[in-house]
Amino acid sequence: MIERDEHGFDAPAPLGHPGRRGLPPGHSTGPAIGERLPDFVLPDAFGREIDFHRDRGEAKAVVVFFRSAVW
Repeated sequence: MIERDEHGFDAPAPLGHPGRRGLPPGHSTGPAIGERLPDFVLPDAFGREIDFHRDRGEAKAVVVFFRSAVW
């Protein structure tokens, strides 16, 4: 059964499921706008490793963090 929460998010887990809880007050949600991200390396769609800071050089970037999904 899919239930919609107050933000319009639909998920197969019931509204009271722990996976649908919000963050506690004062919990960090990640880096501030403009704050430098830590160094990290992730695979691209072809499995090649991409070093975020080295490979983008001086180019600006937008990074989107999607908190989670309930599967």
